[in-house]
Amino acid sequence: MQIHVVQPGQSLYGIAQAYGSTVENIARANQIEGAETLVIGQALVIPIYGSFYWVQPGDTLFSIAQRFGINYTTLAQINGINPNAPLAVGTRLYIPPMPKRDAEVNIYIEPMGDTVSEELLTEAREIGRYLTYLAPFSYEARRDGSLDPIPTVGIPEVAQSTGATLMLVVTNLENGQFSGELGRAILQSSAVQDVLLENIVDEARRIGGVSDIHFDFEFLPGDQREAYNNFLRKAANYLHNEGFLISSALAPKTSADQAGQWYEAHDYRAHGEIVDFVVLMTYEWGYSGGPPMAVSPIQEVEKVLRYALTEMPASKIMMGQNLYGYDWTLPFVPGGQYARAVSPQRAIEIARDNNVAIQYDYTAQAPHFNYVDSAGKAHKVWFEDARSIQAKFNLMKRLNLRGISYWKLGFPFPQNWLLIGENFNVTKR
Repeated sequence: MQIHVVQPGQSLYGIAQAYGSTVENIARANQIEGAETLVIGQALVIPIYGSFYWVQPGDTLFSIAQRFGINYTTLAQINGINPNAPLAVGTRLYIPPMPKRDAEVNIYIEPMGDTVSEELLTEAREIGRYLTYLAPFSYEARRDGSLDPIPTVGIPEVAQSTGATLMLVVTNLENGQFSGELGRAILQSSAVQDVLLENIVDEARRIGGVSDIHFDFEFLPGDQREAYNNFLRKAANYLHNEGFLISSALAPKTSADQAGQWYEAHDYRAHGEIVDFVVLMTYEWGYSGGPPMAVSPIQEVEKVLRYALTEMPASKIMMGQNLYGYDWTLPFVPGGQYARAVSPQRAIEIARDNNVAIQYDYTAQAPHFNYVDSAGKAHKVWFEDARSIQAKFNLMKRLNLRGISYWKLGFPFPQNWLLIGENFNVTKR
């Protein structure tokens, strides 16, 4: 599999010739319609076995081999060249595919209204082979221990047909917001907890195909830290006895004593000891109500992961990843207009429609561009592409993490799933 960044004057035909592929295969892989033009700076996934590398000034066979994790004599043999001869700039080298490693993959699916839309179910079917878990979001815990039900019709069937299992997500959402006081009411009552856990198991049995119970309790008061830990201990004992895994979602911390209501009650070390795995919410540095920036800049993501590794084993860590970007109207005014979420595919359409090139920030490892709309308003778009997601996969592999968890279904990103298949053997339960 090759990632190619479109340069001025390039066409699908020319790119296909360069890689020994076809226009049809590249268009299908990247969901490009026949009449669509390419965007300068657009990252394409080229569906070939292995990849090619063109020798750059200063390269040696040894340095190239090191970059791709292959022995330099093997690389020379594959390409039929003398391992001791200097390389000419521009020489095309074939790089065999890297060995895959096992990983778990989760994606949240959020039904809206009273039904699960056919669009969501269709997308879930298309990507289900790349999933360990499909996670309906969310069952809202209530102050009496009951669960506010959500529509799930069709979701268990999709999971079963694609070999995925379900992750039942329980939250402290109330009236559309995470509620610290709701969390306190649950965490301070053993009787409510007993009822809640019974209802969770009953619901998991009812819908079928559930392997994991996932607690996403956010914005808890800081003084509820130990109460939350104790609840998770109780839940782990109960759920393990019932045959379920237990996991939790954690805010993106970089230290144990990080201040703020999003962080204080989330105890990385305790969660690492209690639950089977955690999902780190390593996204939303750039968010709809904030100034324009990358949603999950890799340097910030790595800081969170590095801290987490001091508190728990890598085998328990799933890195959170956004499947969306944002389109901000400029100038940004705090408390003003919110940015709108856009899929990677939609971001490329916006760049194409406005005839602007896509740029790439190598520090954040994220694509971005500016444009002016038909009303004369300036915009800034940050999103994800094949380069940015491959950078995250490389980080996952370097840190030997358990896997990756996506928020959320409904933002088309075909390159992501092809690269999942290229990099990982997805664990099925």
